[in-house]
Amino acid sequence: MKTILIMCGAGHATSTVVRSKVDRWLDAEGLKGQVKIKQSAVTREVENISNGAYDVVVSTTQVPDEIADRVINGVSLLTGVGADKVFAQIKAELER
Repeated sequence: MKTILIMCGAGHATSTVVRSKVDRWLDAEGLKGQVKIKQSAVTREVENISNGAYDVVVSTTQVPDEIADRVINGVSLLTGVGADKVFAQIKAELER
């Protein structure tokens, strides 16, 4: 089973909105039973991300440079502008 981490500054507000959207997208793509979603705060996950603990990482806030190349910017999932591009990035990472 693949794991997606969705994170924001505190792990509560914007990550909850994005988690809901990703969950609906996974269902529409027929992937819901194949992917587990975890929600957290950036500060709690830097080491886990560095160690490759997640298949996909989506953030609605800035992340430290040391993990930036492993994180998909999820702000578009909040605004709706460019959301398709973000979902395409998530799908590509899940298919790796």
